[in-house]
Amino acid sequence: MIPPAETLLAALLDMAPRPIAEAPDRMPGLYGLVDHQGRIGYLGSSGISGESLHSLICHRQRSGNASNRHPFSRMYNTGRMWRQPGATEQRADGMMAKAVRNGFVADHCRAVWLPLPREADLTGIEAAVRALAPPETLAWNDRARAAHAEPTDLVDFTIRRLGLGPADIAALERQRQRFLAACAVTAAPPGPAQHHLGPARHPGLPAFPAGPFRFFALDVETANNHRGSICQIGIACVRPDNRIETWATYIDPGTRLWLWSGLHGITAETVRGAPRYADVFPLLAAVLGDSIVYQHSGFDRSALTAASLDAGLPAPAWQWRDSVQVARLAWPGLKGNGGHGLANLKRHLGLSFHHHDAGEDARAAAEVVLRAEGVSPSPA
Repeated sequence: MIPPAETLLAALLDMAPRPIAEAPDRMPGLYGLVDHQGRIGYLGSSGISGESLHSLICHRQRSGNASNRHPFSRMYNTGRMWRQPGATEQRADGMMAKAVRNGFVADHCRAVWLPLPREADLTGIEAAVRALAPPETLAWNDRARAAHAEPTDLVDFTIRRLGLGPADIAALERQRQRFLAACAVTAAPPGPAQHHLGPARHPGLPAFPAGPFRFFALDVETANNHRGSICQIGIACVRPDNRIETWATYIDPGTRLWLWSGLHGITAETVRGAPRYADVFPLLAAVLGDSIVYQHSGFDRSALTAASLDAGLPAPAWQWRDSVQVARLAWPGLKGNGGHGLANLKRHLGLSFHHHDAGEDARAAAEVVLRAEGVSPSPA
């Protein structure tokens, strides 16, 4: 008999955290990951993967790629432990940083777990437990959560324990500098975009139009259900006189799984030779900076966050606004009458655009905001 979710959650929260190496092998169940300050930040189960608690906690979640699917790796992909997947020019340095990260998690992080029978509906139990859990215990379950700042004293301890020499320490310092450079790109210069970025670094990346711009609207298309599988980005740039210039680029998401080609028409062949997300990110960060960026619903921001984390980059921290909320304020009568999606707004406002093209959808979102400004003096 499986106890109710309330009992299971209380048991997890009351447990004394233990070293991750002690997680039981050949046993499934629920677990919580505990950060270096002793706080549970992630709740999960072995329900989908079928792995043991030891395999999940001590190996996959600790030593997997620094993506949103491997919480320990992602949350400590920072400072001297930072590694950008796929960066072949810094592979040796990156592997050293990853080794220190693995050691850091083993030294300073903990876990709690509840073994459960293999025949139990672990996926359903996990969902029920998460629904009752305090928000702070799910902080790492939220894909938008940024990595921790480097706990320097604890990292120093791990470096000493591993017995690393001067060459290894120099490699870690190079990784720290690369991490700081990536963060500096995210915190792009303040103020409206008034500059032209000049020639694109990747030959397939279009040059961005010159500013100034009043605000931007952004849209993405993805290859499959993983939000980080961005295959196209479009940005509508609204000038002070409300003229709109649109910029768009295909992106190679590096996946073999294409589920949405029938919707947007983009295939693996379409993006052959296109830049990767890591090639596009510096341009986006420099252009958008502290400017206002509209998205039509929350999908686009979460997709950029997922793609950034997959690439080992900081999540974009721009002035995000939601044009759906703008439309709801301007045209409340559409609620229950087709809603405020772009397809229905196209019919209601007489907009002309090709849906599910990132550039076209971005332009449509910008036009929604401009139309709303004529209805409501201060769209949110």
